Amino acid sequence: MRNIKLEIEYDGGRYEGWQKQAGRQQGVAVQEKLEDVLRKMTQEEIELIGAARTEAGVHAYAQIANFRSETQMKLHEIKHYMNRYLPRDIAVTGVWEAPERFHAAFHAKAFLYEYRIGIGEVPSVFERRYSYYSFDRLDIRKMQEAAAFCIGRHDFRAFSDNRRMKKSTEREIFEIDIYGDSAEILISVKGDDFWPNMVRILVGTLMQAGNGAIAPARMKEIIQSRDRSLAGETAEARGLFLRECCY
Repeated sequence: MRNIKLEIEYDGGRYEGWQKQAGRQQGVAVQEKLEDVLRKMTQEEIELIGAARTEAGVHAYAQIANFRSETQMKLHEIKHYMNRYLPRDIAVTGVWEAPERFHAAFHAKAFLYEYRIGIGEVPSVFERRYSYYSFDRLDIRKMQEAAAFCIGRHDFRAFSDNRRMKKSTEREIFEIDIYGDSAEILISVKGDDFWPNMVRILVGTLMQAGNGAIAPARMKEIIQSRDRSLAGETAEARGLFLRECCY
């Protein structure tokens, strides 16, 4: 039995996230589209394991997944077949033989997300599907000051929309980089794990620091409060990209 590792790029705009959900309409999760093609290719029942459960509307440059199969196809043949039959908003960019025990989710050590914010004088017609446009002027320095309070291991319950979340809400954020030019601001966040909407709520709060709605030092109080109502709005999904899964 082979264990095959995939690197996948996708435009999440028309999907209900990475993971298929029981009771939802078939064919709306990225995972489902890939599994459909894998089943056709191998004539086997395939379970595709993804590293990150990106939510509805979120994109990925490099999602990692693995599946087990008896197929004798060569790696380049698998890549060619999948890209021939997948919809054009999903692409397999890499295929490798993985160790028997490799698990895309369990073995991931960190995830890097990137959020794109348009700030040009006029919203770009061509970037509207892949970035959030801010009509407010954002002060990058203040956003960086606020972000500094997030570095390290903290209880980030204030950045969870799930009030009944029973799992630990402690996470470690390794780095947050915020930079930009006259047209765009990029926020990259690297951490050991993220739950749905966590990065987007963090970005929404950083934008509040950037537009002057809160003082940068307020971020520390928000984290310590563990109170979702004190954090910012959930930033739109279209601006968020899974940039890298780290092993």
